[in-house]
Amino acid sequence: MTTTLPLNALQAVFGERLQTNVPLAPYTSARIGGPAEALITAHTSEELAKTISRLWEMGVPFTLLGGGSNVLVSDAGVRGVVVLNRARAVTFFEEIPSVWAESGVTFSNLANRVAAKGYTGLEWAATVPGTVGGAVYGNAGAFGGDMAGSLRAAEILTRDGRKQFKAQEMGYGYRTSVMKRGELKGVVLAAELRLDFGEKEAVLVKMREFTERRKSTQPPGASMGSMFKNPEGGFAGKLLEEAGLKGAHIGNAVISPVHANFFVSNGETSAADVKALIDLAQATVQERFGIQLELEIELVGEW
Repeated sequence: MTTTLPLNALQAVFGERLQTNVPLAPYTSARIGGPAEALITAHTSEELAKTISRLWEMGVPFTLLGGGSNVLVSDAGVRGVVVLNRARAVTFFEEIPSVWAESGVTFSNLANRVAAKGYTGLEWAATVPGTVGGAVYGNAGAFGGDMAGSLRAAEILTRDGRKQFKAQEMGYGYRTSVMKRGELKGVVLAAELRLDFGEKEAVLVKMREFTERRKSTQPPGASMGSMFKNPEGGFAGKLLEEAGLKGAHIGNAVISPVHANFFVSNGETSAADVKALIDLAQATVQERFGIQLELEIELVGEW
């Protein structure tokens, strides 16, 4: 990938942290996608804030990548700088109780750590893919819980500095927020989540039940998570199944025979094939039922 970035200036600021022409497939849950023009890894929320602030100052476009779930990176790759979020510090507050986690923490891992300490409140997140930052951004949810109900406050870096946002200020709706809608421009640095005192074994049993239920209804292997949002009053997977799309494939991209709202890779798969399958699914459901399925994942890069 030829670059239009000011590499000398970036090198002067970020030194060896700056890498160029880095394949992104290993950093995504679907293991699909082309290269990043440049990549910088942030290991703490402080480092993340400084990195983003400098890129803003330099006028360099960037894309933030956390756990790499819920995204489809194009085969052509991503222009600008990809900032890889690996900020993973966690602090528990027993007197409240609550947990503070940096935005690069894997959300399912955090839920398990919470349960291991005997707290309740995050059982619903036991199988949620991605990071805390992604969950705050997209109002992740499962099994009747979601970020809107768990968030005490999120620390978000804006161009005006760091700010604290309470859940009611995040404009949460079904799998959306003021950030996802583009109404608030910024980067999630950390979040504090409300917990409650529980009985450790009971919490662990509930989490195991959720995990087993997820395993029995969703396909294993590399995927992006749920492909489409559920339309009002219905289920995307059911519509896709009723449209006869279970098992449909383009190249090695397959609509899962286990759950039609999951697209999986049957061998080496291109992003173009996945996108073609998305288009086929949307067109078929529109034609059959008059319903326009809306993507839950985000398309990243040059399309």
